Amino acid sequence: MPDDTLQKQFPPYVPVEGEEYMSEKQLAHFRGMLETVKQELVGDIERTVHTMQDEATVFADPNDRASQESDIALELRNRDRERKLIKKIDEALGRINAGEYGYCDSCGVEIGLKRLEARPTATMCIDCKTLEEMRERQVAK
Repeated sequence: MPDDTLQKQFPPYVPVEGEEYMSEKQLAHFRGMLETVKQELVGDIERTVHTMQDEATVFADPNDRASQESDIALELRNRDRERKLIKKIDEALGRINAGEYGYCDSCGVEIGLKRLEARPTATMCIDCKTLEEMRERQVAK
């Protein structure tokens, strides 16, 4: 997710003293963030499809053809990554609608506003995510 873009478009949410965690204002803030990023990603994907259709050229030179194929492969990998992010965004929006957004899937504790600002699709608190990553590294060895 383009973090710089998010911070420019959406300044960090500053809760009012005594404000309840995941209040309607906070949920609206994160919903707006997620929907905006999703719209941008969908637009990028559509532009890529149109560009690839328009630029479908068969080059006689093998080097030009290889370069074009490499560019297309890279573009498709990026779009696949964005497609997966769109799926995570849809899941986060579903959690907002279900009243489950902002709470760790593993232990149920609050994920925290700062972590959600940095990664609005987060499903785990920092402690559970750190433990998961440590386990993954141990299994990979």
